[in-house]
Amino acid sequence: MTAYHIPALLNQSVEGLKIKPEGTYVDLTFGGGGHSREILSRLNKNGRLIAFDRDETTLLNGIDDERLIFVCHNFRFLYHFLKYLGMIPVDGILADLGVSSHHFDNPERGFSFRLDGKLDMRMNQNSAITAENVLNNYSEEKLMSIFKIYGEISSAKRLAREIVTFRANKPLETTTELKEIASKLAPAYDTARFLSQVFQSLRIEVNAEMQALAEMLIASVKVLKTNGRIVVISYHSLEDRMVKNFFRTGDCNRSEPETDIYGQTATPFKVITRKVIVPTEEEIKANPRSRSARLRVGERDN
Repeated sequence: MTAYHIPALLNQSVEGLKIKPEGTYVDLTFGGGGHSREILSRLNKNGRLIAFDRDETTLLNGIDDERLIFVCHNFRFLYHFLKYLGMIPVDGILADLGVSSHHFDNPERGFSFRLDGKLDMRMNQNSAITAENVLNNYSEEKLMSIFKIYGEISSAKRLAREIVTFRANKPLETTTELKEIASKLAPAYDTARFLSQVFQSLRIEVNAEMQALAEMLIASVKVLKTNGRIVVISYHSLEDRMVKNFFRTGDCNRSEPETDIYGQTATPFKVITRKVIVPTEEEIKANPRSRSARLRVGERDN
């Protein structure tokens, strides 16, 4: 399990749930099972855990525990599956939005610019759209928008133009080809970060990550008990901003809560983490991929 993925902020995230031994909890990103194992260790025989993951390969990390129910689907369907299972309401939800080490280190999945492989980037291998589809079929304008919004890349227009010029002669097929194109525009002092932003933006598009996160956050209001908690670990500013906004206002796109005619605000969550939680230097040294992790906790208020 630890070879598959080392969970970031493991203790802080599970502590944030304030687990009741007899409670019902949801791990929305099962991955290598690290968070799930820790949650199960704190439940008694009456406790329950529902674990989601859309990647079928995570079944290889299965936990033999009758208290665990595994749902092999995208967490955007949180409400529908919990309703089907008769598990609403729940006491807590945990979501670690990071890509697992297993995915980054597998060249066949195409998530990393450090390894040569097909331009795939699908979390769900049954999904129709791949990074190769996006790069070869999207318009120049749409590619520019993806790089600018999801990658926050200042040279998005030039990058999109380079890709369109390349594909006029042959389709893009490998991560190495994309890396070579993008490297022309990367700043010499921070090439790795630039390439990470390029690959990140494509991964977000391929997996509709921002849409899934927004749907999950909205669903969390419907499925959590009063005083139930949701813990989210994000890894880039777009995710973190969306989570922060939702906890503060109940709206993923609004940073300030609306007030009624009496000046009162009504939001679904109480913000527990007034200041975002980040890994310690010791954790970063032991697990460098935790460096960008940001943890926030919200509590269902009414």
